Amino acid sequence: MALMLSVYLGNGPHTVRGLAVALKISKPAVSRALDRLGELGYIRRQRDDLDRRNVLVQKTSSGGVFLTEFSCLIGEAEIHTASIAPQIIEFAADDAVGIASDSYAPATDAPTAVWASEAAE
Repeated sequence: MALMLSVYLGNGPHTVRGLAVALKISKPAVSRALDRLGELGYIRRQRDDLDRRNVLVQKTSSGGVFLTEFSCLIGEAEIHTASIAPQIIEFAADDAVGIASDSYAPATDAPTAVWASEAAE
């Protein structure tokens, strides 16, 4: 997703080398990801007319549609999460109290070093 967003939101033209440097991943990793995104129709590669050694990565209309739809899904998820967040927090807090009380054990006279060596086994 980071690669696709870099292409769609960043200033072009984009090259494999430039994307690899920007994302701090290897060129082969970028190439594999671009292969897959190309198969899906989300990006297109084209030789640079000025420097035939370079391959430019370009946006496609299918990729734009995908990102727009994905953005809508993220927005819906945010709305849904915001509506249930108080319930989740209440549930998590109740659960944490139960776990904390179940795991509480009074201190013993055993030395800490013995307990640590037993835990390591």
